[in-house]
Amino acid sequence: MLSLGTLEELPQAYRDNLTDLNLVPLWPSMRAVLPYKVPTRKTQTLNWRYQNVRPLLLEAGELTPMEKAERRVLVLANPGHGLENMQATPSIYLGLQLILPGETAPNHRHTPNAVRIIVEGEGAYTTVAGEPCRMERGDLILTPSGKWHEHHHEGQGPIVWLDVLDLPLIYQLESSWAIEGQNQQTTLSRDKSFAEYSAAGVVPNINFERAPSDSPQLRYPWTKTRACLLEMAEHYSTGVLRISYVNPETGGSVFPSLGFGAIMLRAGERCVLPKRTTPCVFHAVEGSGSLSVDGGEPLSWVEKDTLSSPGYSDIVLVNDSKTEPAFLITADEEPLHQHLGVY
Repeated sequence: MLSLGTLEELPQAYRDNLTDLNLVPLWPSMRAVLPYKVPTRKTQTLNWRYQNVRPLLLEAGELTPMEKAERRVLVLANPGHGLENMQATPSIYLGLQLILPGETAPNHRHTPNAVRIIVEGEGAYTTVAGEPCRMERGDLILTPSGKWHEHHHEGQGPIVWLDVLDLPLIYQLESSWAIEGQNQQTTLSRDKSFAEYSAAGVVPNINFERAPSDSPQLRYPWTKTRACLLEMAEHYSTGVLRISYVNPETGGSVFPSLGFGAIMLRAGERCVLPKRTTPCVFHAVEGSGSLSVDGGEPLSWVEKDTLSSPGYSDIVLVNDSKTEPAFLITADEEPLHQHLGVY
């Protein structure tokens, strides 16, 4: 390995001249941006424990009315990226959002893609481009880039969901913006997961015409995902039980930047995930267990917790229960890595 020169070895007058012309010598910093073999990783292994976050989120509901918040959210920020940057990974923003009974989060649209993973509560729905999407525990709901969306809560008690956006990426591209709009008129009585996209491998062909779009299915009900994983467990006695959320018309990722999936851990299972370039976020839907990265101290988790892990790492998931399965939803940057050719 070459021994590169340092900035201090350069004469001060030369360095001052570079600064005056907005120039920077590469060689003293080359290994910071191009390290050997393994990249510099800022994403830390972390668990945002829901039992600790929930009281502060409910307090936010008392302190800040919806008309002063637009979106009442506590951001899950990874300190490795700097709390002020509001990042969980290089491209993923996470936030826990609260809606109280009778509240409406007003209609808006924005350039970042967003997914909602429902954490707790009943009686709420998200209207996306005129389509009302019921919100139930574990559901995955898409609000693609540029689509109008608003949130309504007509049930009892609070409803909380986990927002997952590619905001850090879009922000760094200087393309992040939002605009408010009037409340939407629904064009359907229920979301398309009930009929048009109610079964895997089956897509609508109304009047012998296909009308695919970038995001034809907006809601992915957890009940169907869970049932699928349980059926897979009946068929496969070994191996990682994982499904991917995809566009049913194309089979591709739901978004070009972010990928989503779900993992089932069999009772008592210790699951070693393949080492991959992308960092990953895990949201525990059911069960309890632990996560360890590169042989480090295991982090315990229970349902509703959200965890992060860096890429280029060995990840081990353990299900604590000897009798019941555990389920986690995942979010990662695999589609972006695939597109860029670095996966």
